[in-house]
Amino acid sequence: MGFWLAKFILLGPLLRLLWRPWVEGKENIPDDRPAILASNHLSFCDSFFMPVLMPRKVTFLAKAEYFTTPGIKGFFSRMFFSGVGQVPIDRSDKDAARAALNTAVRVLHAGEAPLLGIYPEGTRSPDGRLYRGKTGVARMALESGAVVIPCAMVNTRVIQPPGRLFPKLRPRPGVRLGKPLDFSRYEGMSGDRFVERSMTDEIMYELMQLSGQEYVDQYAAKVKADAGKDTGFGSRERGADVRELGDRVPGTRAS
Repeated sequence: MGFWLAKFILLGPLLRLLWRPWVEGKENIPDDRPAILASNHLSFCDSFFMPVLMPRKVTFLAKAEYFTTPGIKGFFSRMFFSGVGQVPIDRSDKDAARAALNTAVRVLHAGEAPLLGIYPEGTRSPDGRLYRGKTGVARMALESGAVVIPCAMVNTRVIQPPGRLFPKLRPRPGVRLGKPLDFSRYEGMSGDRFVERSMTDEIMYELMQLSGQEYVDQYAAKVKADAGKDTGFGSRERGADVRELGDRVPGTRAS
């Protein structure tokens, strides 16, 4: 209810009117099976512009604390995160990674042809480049049977760089969707770290091709930690330049 209210009445019309976002490759989203939208992560506003351009509801995973905070702050927190299509991660399992995986698989098995949004890099890019993907997206695809749709956000970092509260109106932000990646050839191989790494590298390669970003073979979270950057919303970048980090390009296809 909250998602559709935000998309068609509260947020969606405003985003379309002011920023005029565009989308390419919408035909690549299957209408008969679950799909994971694996996106690069350039800006805070990615989670607004991507869902509003999709033909169906996109669900993201969020910390349960966003939905359980008491009081008026908790009320607005629940309203906001529900409105942008986020669901709390089931923390009944002490393993945070397993909890996220269980929640994702539950989402992908619910309803007709559900869409799950995920940022394989795990955090926003510290400098606009594309960083090494975490293998959780591969595990989700293997355990759910969903296809993976590479999803490249375009211009969102330009209109809302770190430290900017509201996005600039131009250039127009956009979403570029790639062809579905079907990993059914690896059915039953969930947990094989070599298979999952190979799958993840294939996804990141497709994202690199779609977005035109330079690829860095490091985890973005580690780069931010090493540079002493605050990763919170509205924080300003600080710390040393990271241009000297690895530049290995992921392979073109998992074999």
